Amino acid sequence: MENTLLITGGAGFIGSALIRHLIANTDYRVVNIDCLTYAGNLESLTEVNDSPRYHFEQVDIRDRGALDRLFAKYRPRGVIHLAAESHVDRSIDSPAEFISTNILGSYNLLESARHYWAALAGDDQVNFRFHHVSTDEVYGTLGDTGLFTEETAYAPNSPYSASKASSDHLVRAWYHTYGLPVLTSNCSNNYGPYQFPEKLIPLMILNALEGKPLPVYGNGQQIRDWLYVEDHARALIRVFEQGRLGETYNIGGHNEQKNIDVVHRLCDLLETLVPEKPVGVTQYRNLITFVDDRPGHDQRYAIDASKIQRELNWVPEETFETGLKKTVQWYLDNKQWWQRIRTGSYRGERLGKGTPTR
Repeated sequence: MENTLLITGGAGFIGSALIRHLIANTDYRVVNIDCLTYAGNLESLTEVNDSPRYHFEQVDIRDRGALDRLFAKYRPRGVIHLAAESHVDRSIDSPAEFISTNILGSYNLLESARHYWAALAGDDQVNFRFHHVSTDEVYGTLGDTGLFTEETAYAPNSPYSASKASSDHLVRAWYHTYGLPVLTSNCSNNYGPYQFPEKLIPLMILNALEGKPLPVYGNGQQIRDWLYVEDHARALIRVFEQGRLGETYNIGGHNEQKNIDVVHRLCDLLETLVPEKPVGVTQYRNLITFVDDRPGHDQRYAIDASKIQRELNWVPEETFETGLKKTVQWYLDNKQWWQRIRTGSYRGERLGKGTPTR
């Protein structure tokens, strides 16, 4: 068995960051499994395309036969499972895709991995790992105080978070019922380079550069814990290599911020970095527009990441200030990457009003 990892969802935001990190900083052979939905973008992986240790397979995790063939072909020592429909607003409009991919797709992957693992022998079986990557949104919402811990009861409030909670429970069950060697991590809000522009930070950056309104849900007082995506990539590898089987690890950036404050910081950074504004814009902050809140919007997320620090010696390297500045600068330096997205499948329109699309 070679030192091969199957990364599902590797063309997505977090998955591509993980693959870039693995190719640049480890000796793993990486197999990227992605079906290339709207949020999958192989241009996020151009810097690893020529590596002999990188392979891409366009496969949907809902296709059990295709998954079985990939396990047989590559004989991996582990799986890091990131493939998911991931945007809350889209889940409100079209929940069926989230149920199909996040629950049924995860079930297929677990079963394919289980049958592959059961047929392994000796150290190959002992060393195999299945790492499921999830979200802090499975825990629901917090009050003004307190933090999500690994023992927090699940209370998902959106179709997206409910589908991820379901997949978390499947992973737990496959460990306790079948002995599949699993690990689960639940992360806070990620941000950084190559993020699809329906998410808050890139949407605000690009709308501001184009002189468009900056839509802020409700009063903007919702609080999120922000995690720089490259810090997250390092944490995922640490959990995969050193985590205790059957355990869950919360991964957070120790960066609680109100949404409105994030938007203000972005506007202020752009004032410095791009003082020449679009026609008719005197200040970027003047573009802020408060819109009706998202249905079922969680008020506050905050992660207690002390377990992964204590057990695995991981802490984030970026502060919110340094990470946000790097992120804004990346979007300024990589207009070709995001302009193709803005003229294609997503143009910054409002999603998640609760209006069914089918």
